[in-house]
Amino acid sequence: MNTEAKAALQEIRDAVEIELSNFLREQTAFLHEISSDLAPVSTALSSFLLDSGKRLRPLFAYSGYLSTGAQISAPVIKAIASLEFLQACALIHDDLMDGSDTRRGKPSIHRHFESMHVQDELEGFAPAYGLAAAVLLGDLALVWSNQMLNAAGLTSAQLHEISPIHDEMCVELMAGQFLDIHEQTQKTTDLQRSIKIARYKSGKYTIERPLHIGVALSGRQSPELLAVLSAYALPLGEAFQYRDDLLGVFGDPTVTGKPAGDDLREGKRTVLIALTDLECTDSMRQESKKYFGAPDLDARGISILQEMIASTGAKEKLEAMIDQLTAQALQAAESELIDEKAHPLLLELAKIATKRSI
Repeated sequence: MNTEAKAALQEIRDAVEIELSNFLREQTAFLHEISSDLAPVSTALSSFLLDSGKRLRPLFAYSGYLSTGAQISAPVIKAIASLEFLQACALIHDDLMDGSDTRRGKPSIHRHFESMHVQDELEGFAPAYGLAAAVLLGDLALVWSNQMLNAAGLTSAQLHEISPIHDEMCVELMAGQFLDIHEQTQKTTDLQRSIKIARYKSGKYTIERPLHIGVALSGRQSPELLAVLSAYALPLGEAFQYRDDLLGVFGDPTVTGKPAGDDLREGKRTVLIALTDLECTDSMRQESKKYFGAPDLDARGISILQEMIASTGAKEKLEAMIDQLTAQALQAAESELIDEKAHPLLLELAKIATKRSI
């Protein structure tokens, strides 16, 4: 069954790729009609969308749709593919806010345009050009998400059902992003604040809301089914983000596509850091202040912080939390309210979300 689930997910992933490629080709032509100077915009966004990506959000939306027993259709595939543009918006803006140099092993969007400014010897200030370009490209990705959804060929009833969920998802994502940057301004860490950020910044818009959108697209939604899927999605969404927290500190840059210890350099007050702070001695806290959040943090500083985190047991505790939350999600996925065809997909997606190395 695991092999069948993987094959089914790959089939949908391939269909999503086709829809994304078609949409980007149409939008590229439109941008070029406006001005040839927009070529770098379409090229950068097409590369960002098509060169990599796990397509988790469309896959969860598909699983939500399948959980009702409905049969998939071309308009539904196009509609769930539009979620990738929302993801692109979030990543582009997140990299800008964090000052991240890379994404998926390539320059982040703001760094890409900054480098282009330097290489082409353009007038003005290169970093400002990169910043402005990233804001606009992130905004364009959000517009394209809505445009692709509205042009998917859904019925008016389907659009009416998913619009409130889609809007809530976008608001929750913004709320999580703001709470994330606001957390960096606080003088103390707080585990519950960090957990809430993990839920809203990543978990809900990655898993819960796509599942709900899939159900709504089927025309067969019920409060009971939505509640069961939330019982699966919320713990899994948090586990998904906690895996990111670990990779942001201990991940291999050749695998993650981001520099080693990037979250430490950015001073990210994740759940991992909150757990560490709970077990730190005063001397350890003073020592960590020399390195945590330092823009010029080098390999030695990263190693010191990594050892400190591990020595408090925070890394081990977060791994245990991931396992516990994943178990809760898998138990919820066994509900008889979920159509049997969706069960193996939800189990496979849980593995992909929590066992990944990128």
